[in-house]
Amino acid sequence: DIQTVAQLGQIDFGESYAQELARKAEGLASARWHFIGRIQTNKAKYIAASAHRVHALETVRQAEALVRRAPTTLNALLSVNIAHEASKSGVLPAQALERIEALSTIEGLNVCGLMTLPPYTEDPEDSAPFFEELADLAKRGRQRGLPLDELSMGMSHDAHVAIRYGATWVRIGTAIFGGRS
Repeated sequence: DIQTVAQLGQIDFGESYAQELARKAEGLASARWHFIGRIQTNKAKYIAASAHRVHALETVRQAEALVRRAPTTLNALLSVNIAHEASKSGVLPAQALERIEALSTIEGLNVCGLMTLPPYTEDPEDSAPFFEELADLAKRGRQRGLPLDELSMGMSHDAHVAIRYGATWVRIGTAIFGGRS
């Protein structure tokens, strides 16, 4: 299915499992692969070798593990737990800009934006306040001189709302490929 979509001109694809990312990237080298899952440092070799962009960076330790293995400068987005959900990872909004400043000192790493995954609700409009908060956080970061031009937010059911708030990357695999089996 991915190869069919690639033949139609799509070049950016996301994967949330490190070893699947490596396998898929090997099978479709013409694509730009984005790692959108939680980063486990013991799987950094799979991510760093294959990812054009990492959408879920959280810690300096993760960044250092990835950069050590990356063949070129690694582009990444900081994962922000915008809704303060205990069940989700990510940096809390109040700590995000300081974390980016710490990450920006790592040679070979380019933190270019923010990523979030708000709580799932049936009504996509319920995500709007979270998307608006992430966009505001990025704006405050840019005012501090941080290059936060990318926003990875929105999935198949709420992508249209995320785009309204400035999303530059949306995760719409389910709408295109269906759910995982």
